[in-house]
Amino acid sequence: MLGNLLAVDDRLAARRDRIRIVETDLWEPSQILRRTGDLPKSRHMKSSSIIRLLLIALSLLLGGATPNAQDKPSQFQIPATDDGLPGAGPIRRYDWFRKLWSDRRTAWAARVERDRNAVVLLGDSITQGWGEDFSAWFPGMKIANRGISGDTSRGVLIRLKEDVLALDPQSVVLLIGTNDLEEKADPETIAANLKLILTEVSRHNAKMPIVLCQVFPSSASKSRPADKIKKVNQLYADVVKGKAQVTLVETWPLFADAKGDAVPAELPDLLHPNMAGYAKWAAALRPIFATLGVLETEPYQFTPEPGFVSLFDGQDLTGWGFRPTSDADKEAARKWQASDPNAPPWPIVTNSVSFDGQTSSPDGRFVAKSGRLIVTTPPEGRRIQQLSTTRDFPKNFILRLEFRATPNADSGIFIRGRQLQCRDYPLAGPYKKLKNYRPGDWNEIEVTVNDGVAQCLCNGEVLEAAMKVPATGPIGLEGDRGQMEYRRIRTKEMP
Repeated sequence: MLGNLLAVDDRLAARRDRIRIVETDLWEPSQILRRTGDLPKSRHMKSSSIIRLLLIALSLLLGGATPNAQDKPSQFQIPATDDGLPGAGPIRRYDWFRKLWSDRRTAWAARVERDRNAVVLLGDSITQGWGEDFSAWFPGMKIANRGISGDTSRGVLIRLKEDVLALDPQSVVLLIGTNDLEEKADPETIAANLKLILTEVSRHNAKMPIVLCQVFPSSASKSRPADKIKKVNQLYADVVKGKAQVTLVETWPLFADAKGDAVPAELPDLLHPNMAGYAKWAAALRPIFATLGVLETEPYQFTPEPGFVSLFDGQDLTGWGFRPTSDADKEAARKWQASDPNAPPWPIVTNSVSFDGQTSSPDGRFVAKSGRLIVTTPPEGRRIQQLSTTRDFPKNFILRLEFRATPNADSGIFIRGRQLQCRDYPLAGPYKKLKNYRPGDWNEIEVTVNDGVAQCLCNGEVLEAAMKVPATGPIGLEGDRGQMEYRRIRTKEMP
């Protein structure tokens, strides 16, 4: 009898050792649950283990077995084998993961109607770590968390229909792929699974917005080396290129250091965000949610300062349009595209087009919504376009506006044809050392044009002290990559 107990104890010890090396990391932003291997050993625990062993031995002698979650009949169990399953690559079948998978999915099935038409957050432990209360991050939004700690891209594909599509969601936010790398999947396999996921979502509803987040940086010490993550993200961009249904958010540079590894201040275990990390992620998503119309839907209210005149009423694109592409821009586009096979599209405009009374340009690149003039993320990843005022500004003037950029977004403000770079400055440059810049939030630009010279400020800090500009011309807003929003655009003429 004692020999049998010792054999069982050895097997359990071996299993505990295996569990310790698995990156389960089941946690909430406010509390990380300790792994089994990190728990302190105590005499009480040792006694409890002996009692459990005695019970196990007794059940074996009686011909029974202690029931596990995976032994219970359930449609939400992980399939025993890969036979007939869609996709390729790893599906985790550790005991802890089988139980978590079954428990969370069973609970979700009981509240399908409650979660119907929610925005679904889909992914692994990083998504699960949001918890269930989103009131601080995204006030007023209906959100359903469908993250399962430890999940892989193939696991998401397998459970997509029941966990996500059954809800008829308003939108799906997807972050997945890091656990595939730990399980030694190659980036091409992960990207192929992503493609299948997007195909299934599109088949269910071709108009439902999909927000795809880049895989976060981690570390080679976590079996997630920087070069592999970069390759996955590159392949993700290739998969979604040209898909208007998908908005790609550049979340990788938010958390990457100079070597491409995770920043410990925000991903302390080099894998999962802390509260500061989740705040950054939330700030990256809020502008996208606002553009989708599920957040920040309050009526537009703004009164310019005395002497200032609004150039954008917050309701439509009256006073704005496309102007013919200049000869200089035509030549620049020609040279760029001739020398670089990856050069972005640069549509040539031959005739002036006014968007008076319209809420969007015909291609949807420029949109007026809830007080914001939005330069949307182009499906191609990058596309060079410029929206301009239909009037010129020959006199000295002050221009004030506010802008909000998604991570690494690249835009521009044109003053009489001369460009001032307007970007997510800390990531996209060129002004990377601004002290007052607020990532993911609204920032103010003030441009004072006096006798052909423009002084440009961002939140009071100098961007350009003396930028030469032509004698007259419009004010323009350019789109390149990412999403940029502008609001409270107004001018004041000076003598």
